[in-house]
Amino acid sequence: MAVISRKHVIWSAAFGGLVFFSAVFAKQAAAPTQLEPSKEEVKAARSSVLMLKHLHYEHKKLNDALSNLIFTRYLKDLDGSRSYFLASDIKEFEAYRLLLDDDLTKGELDHAFLIYSRFQQRGTERLNHVLRELSQGIENLDFSKNLSLETKREDAPWAKSTEELDDLWHRRLMSTVLSLRLSGKDDAAITKMLTKRYQTQLNNMNRNKADDVFQIFMNSFAESYDPHTEYFSPRTSENFNINMSLSLEGIGAVLQGEDEYTKIVRLVPAGPAEKSKQLKPGDRIVAVAQANEDFVDVIGWRIDEVVDLIRGPKDSIVRLQILPASAVDEHQTKVVTITRKTIKLEEQAAKKRIIELTRNNKPYKIGVIALPTFYADFAAMQAGDPYYRSTTRDVSRLINELKTEKVDGLVLDLRNNGGGSLSEANSLVGLFIETGPTVQVKNANGEVELLGDSDSSVAYSGPLIVMVNRLSASAAEIFAGAIQDYGRGLIVGSTSFGKGTVQSLRDLNHGQLKLTEAKFYRISGASTQHKGVEADITFPNVFQGADIGESALENALPWDTIDSARYLPYNGFSHQLPALRIKSQQRQGNDPDFRYLNEQIALAETLKKDTAISLNEAKRRKEQDELDAKRLAIENERRTAKGQALLKTWREAEAANDEENAAVPEEFAEPSKKEKPEDEAFVTEAAQILLDTILPDAKIAKKETASKPVAAAK
Repeated sequence: MAVISRKHVIWSAAFGGLVFFSAVFAKQAAAPTQLEPSKEEVKAARSSVLMLKHLHYEHKKLNDALSNLIFTRYLKDLDGSRSYFLASDIKEFEAYRLLLDDDLTKGELDHAFLIYSRFQQRGTERLNHVLRELSQGIENLDFSKNLSLETKREDAPWAKSTEELDDLWHRRLMSTVLSLRLSGKDDAAITKMLTKRYQTQLNNMNRNKADDVFQIFMNSFAESYDPHTEYFSPRTSENFNINMSLSLEGIGAVLQGEDEYTKIVRLVPAGPAEKSKQLKPGDRIVAVAQANEDFVDVIGWRIDEVVDLIRGPKDSIVRLQILPASAVDEHQTKVVTITRKTIKLEEQAAKKRIIELTRNNKPYKIGVIALPTFYADFAAMQAGDPYYRSTTRDVSRLINELKTEKVDGLVLDLRNNGGGSLSEANSLVGLFIETGPTVQVKNANGEVELLGDSDSSVAYSGPLIVMVNRLSASAAEIFAGAIQDYGRGLIVGSTSFGKGTVQSLRDLNHGQLKLTEAKFYRISGASTQHKGVEADITFPNVFQGADIGESALENALPWDTIDSARYLPYNGFSHQLPALRIKSQQRQGNDPDFRYLNEQIALAETLKKDTAISLNEAKRRKEQDELDAKRLAIENERRTAKGQALLKTWREAEAANDEENAAVPEEFAEPSKKEKPEDEAFVTEAAQILLDTILPDAKIAKKETASKPVAAAK
């Protein structure tokens, strides 16, 4: 399991991160208190400077250039939407822009704490302002004017006056009220909900401790090196250790705090959230309820407080009110019911099935192995259990079973595989090649280690397709990259995540530091970092690179190359690819599920470009009706092509899809029945591509010569 960011939470263990607000309701917030760093935090800051200087992969110098980066990031971490600070505050802070490097070296944190103190002051002012406006009655808000709210404010100019901020927050309040009205809530319920929301935020704005401030600033510092280098406070470290022991139950989702929302980043393979088929990365959690209890609004809460609501005992029920990733505003929510479970190794294990296709009146069997993660039961291995579970062992067994059923080819499905054991990725490549290198690892000292397969036996030598998507990361990218470099099989899907770095966890006197110490490189010499593995034949990319993936993260280490390792490739598919791509695109163009996905993606891209939300109620309702009509038309177009009954409203379409997915029992024997139609269309198309490679006009790639043993990199 990968090391978890301060922003990321795996709910199987309920690990907590840090945002600025929590969940204790109070009618009267206490005045902000001046926070100061402890002696332990001062020492931890100095130690972190030394560790990053000597151990981080890039050996960045802590100088004025990096100080500038830390300063900019700290302001963004505190006020990313530029809704609290005034331009006069920023002008005053400019005196610290090039001093933070010196401060960190000396362990002097006063400037960082002074900036936070001002943020706390401005936050208190803003929340008091919006509460006063609420107390005057939302019926006084005028929704007949042609006002709008700009939702993307990360590059907006800082407000020059309190009046300018008042106007911004007035518009934010109008937008929220209008969204809740469109969801069917009356003004009394809206007033009660928002009053509680903002009073909660106000109370907890002022109860953050010095440790919270230190963690925010230290992460602004650490993540200025790269997005995977982070500081864990003692509390975060403790929760991380709880996560590693899997001692708590949860829903199996990796989350992060983003502005006022708790956002889903990734679904843990075989977890309750993933099995529900109703959640996806980018969705935001706006409220939580236990079983049949009332929903608790969690917008603006600290992420660790949201953890406490979502986690719970095994087999208990939690309900989440979700704002889908594609939703324009808060009224487009849906409710997802999940039963908390422990995620077991066997549930994350590789699974097989067979797809039957017909070409020219001849039947073909294509084996499909779904691999959600690269795993190994290290405890059983160390105990000497000869039957311990691992990715390579399980896939080898499944391949043998598929061989007995005389499959014509194999599809290995690595979609949503976030990685795992490097040794398993290495040994899995060995099932498909003879001897040869598999991956190169370069450390911070510039030394390159070459890993490879020295076992000449091959478990499977037939036609191979590997499926990846934007959520295929780390070890999954190492495997796919090696298969592609050898020309052993075709990679289909969309460009992978692009995480080609290695992290380690270092203890401090106060908390821990996770830092990047190495990078992965393919045997061709190209890094998997930032660019990921590009598919030979592409499918619609549901997860856009601008939102998800290494390239979407700030300060991500760049793509680069080192010398190629010595290896002997197969003939490959380069001469076949043009024809294979044309055939696939033709099928995709004729497939209702592919057309549906492409139209949904195009609609989402159009909506994303429009960052201004109208505050005119009549116009907003009209826009929403038009959007629902577009979505319904896309859904019904697919249904018409598949001979299914048409639906009357978009809400009906959403409910039908959710009910269809939720109705499938977990123990259902046929995996395809648990997949969404568009997901299953990907698997079927991968099988069709494989058939294209084995028909008379496109034969499977063959080894040019006998493989050489693992060789050192050039």
